[in-house]
Amino acid sequence: MLHVDLDQFIAAVEVLRRPELAGRPVIVGGRGDPTERAVVSTASYEAREFGVGSGMPLRIAARKAPDAVILPVDAAEYTAASEQVMATLRALPGATVQVLGWDEAFVGVVTDDPEAYAGDLQRAVLERTRLHCSVGIGDTLVRAKIATGFGKPAGIFRLTGENWDEVMGYRPTIELWGVGSKIARRLAAHGITTVSSLADADPAVLAAEFGPRMGPWYRQLGRGEGARVVDDTPWIARGHSRETTFQQDLEDPANIESALRELAERVLDDVAAEGRPVIGLTLKVRYAPFFTKTYQRRIPETSDRADVVGRVMGLAADRIEAGRAIRLLGLRAEMPMPDDAREGHTPTRSGW
Repeated sequence: MLHVDLDQFIAAVEVLRRPELAGRPVIVGGRGDPTERAVVSTASYEAREFGVGSGMPLRIAARKAPDAVILPVDAAEYTAASEQVMATLRALPGATVQVLGWDEAFVGVVTDDPEAYAGDLQRAVLERTRLHCSVGIGDTLVRAKIATGFGKPAGIFRLTGENWDEVMGYRPTIELWGVGSKIARRLAAHGITTVSSLADADPAVLAAEFGPRMGPWYRQLGRGEGARVVDDTPWIARGHSRETTFQQDLEDPANIESALRELAERVLDDVAAEGRPVIGLTLKVRYAPFFTKTYQRRIPETSDRADVVGRVMGLAADRIEAGRAIRLLGLRAEMPMPDDAREGHTPTRSGW
């Protein structure tokens, strides 16, 4: 199986629209105004050389790369480019395509020469879309996904059970797909700091720390094991999320309430298109200067819009800390999954 990852996708799409930007540091984020509160969605390789990365506040990125061109996010353009890429992948001989997002997908194929197939894939994408991609080859989805990082940019890398220990064993656990900084710190507290030590970890220790389901899963991840089949069944969203970063901190309770109601209405517009009820809420609050907390609540299954909004306001009243200035609010509504659905998450417009 293959994992395809488009190189610096959003920045590359912008350069195609504006060829004069080729070779220049390009940063895409927010409305393209570094004086506003926004984060970097992507940065070209040239901008990354200055230390600019995704998720960085736009104002800091502008200071790191003062000569960079800063552009606003254009989701419609990126969606159109992504659809063209995915159509190209689906047209490949024998390909089963599992889309992961705008810029990446798994491709399942039976071939005696995966490197040659990957090269043909790269050429097809480039000819059809003028976009470059990297390809990871693996005998599990996890290994194919991780392999792509070693192929960047525009390269091909194979990672299987045969070379897993050699390539990954000595690396820190945070380099695994699915292990973030918090999980890495919890693993380190048990002396598990490398991929090989995770692969050999005591299952009882992991189960005690992460639970009976996730504990064994992390050990499996350390071995690069897991699913071996690319599934093109359409992803079904478990929930929908929206968030808003305010250019001025919200302090007045009436303004906070108004912002929450507007946010809830936007999320419920997304949920309504699914035709499924709401069963849970997650409220995200970023207090000034930059301290984030999330609050969750299960609710009785309901499709009543007014009921959901009322429960959002009740959650906020119970949990938001009075008197603290707020710079960001986010809301996620959880929905029950249809029978036999393959669980997924739709990309949020806010990036949450």
